Amino acid sequence: MSRPRTFDLRAQPGFAFIALFTFFMLYLPIAALVVYAFNAGDSMAIWEGVSLRWFQAAASNERVQEAALRSAIIAICAASIATTAATMAAIATTRTKPYRGLTFKYAFINQPLMVPEIVTAVALLIVFSRIKVWTGYSGLGYLVAAHAAFCIPFAYLPIRARLESMDLTLERAAADLYATPWKTFRYVTLPLLRPGIIAGFMLAFVISLDDVVITEFVKSGGQDTLPTYMLGQLRRETTPEVNAIATVFLLVSLILVTAFFFINRRKA
Repeated sequence: MSRPRTFDLRAQPGFAFIALFTFFMLYLPIAALVVYAFNAGDSMAIWEGVSLRWFQAAASNERVQEAALRSAIIAICAASIATTAATMAAIATTRTKPYRGLTFKYAFINQPLMVPEIVTAVALLIVFSRIKVWTGYSGLGYLVAAHAAFCIPFAYLPIRARLESMDLTLERAAADLYATPWKTFRYVTLPLLRPGIIAGFMLAFVISLDDVVITEFVKSGGQDTLPTYMLGQLRRETTPEVNAIATVFLLVSLILVTAFFFINRRKA
């Protein structure tokens, strides 16, 4: 008696064509952006030859340099804070017996992923505006705090996944050999967890680096990051310089996301 065949979506007629067409339409605008970054002319729609003119213009633009440096500082600080908090939260929610309320904690930690970003941005704007009035401080600390809060779930997910896949044998062996909880964490858990921490940091860094909505609401005057600078340029004048900046941005993001993928696949 023959077994009933299982349903396989990939075997359906037209699946390959639809998949290829979808990817083509998805990446066509990105490809056009990258191509016109090398346009020799001033137009973003008329091709006038190949040139690195706009990459050189972006590299020598002081406002681009300031915005890029500001973006990097905010992203590094926010990713560091988010990764530290996410590591502690992941350990607290995985190295424990299930109890009532644990699911609520998962949902609470991942809340920024479920709430629309515009809602988070408006809420942060209201809170930070009052703090600015009370303290008189209007520095980059608000952007760092906002980005860190938004990036915590992005760092938490790979760290938690790493903890859940780790074998507890070595940790139990360390406890049997009278190691304190701190020494067990420092010499056993942390080295095994390091790939997940690095992956979480890199993912949080990328998310912070290209954030626009929260940054646009929270930043003060003169605190443009690279994405908000690009948005402002598109409102004023459109030249392939924006394409060049976006192309470099895309390259950095691809490198970091690819590294995150391979690091997250490492075995203990």
